Amino acid sequence: MNNSSKSGGIGFCGLLAIVFIVLKLTHYIDWSWWWVLSPLFIPFAIVLIIALFVVILKMFYYSRVKRKVNKSGFAAIIEELQANQEYHGRK
Repeated sequence: MNNSSKSGGIGFCGLLAIVFIVLKLTHYIDWSWWWVLSPLFIPFAIVLIIALFVVILKMFYYSRVKRKVNKSGFAAIIEELQANQEYHGRK
């Protein structure tokens, strides 16, 4: 006997879209097709929001890391030497 089960199927948003489509086609609701099909867009919108959130967090993180690198290490030494040369060059 094979007891493996497959997951998947239509899901809540798909089922809700089918219900809305049936209600629209039977003239029980008089909604725009955008609202009738909106349950199909919900998973895409959630993924898009999460992806934008991750991109914003990465940009924030890398800008902080870049700031720390610029203020420490070799770049800071070079910047300090250049500032000292400009200061002593003006005397």
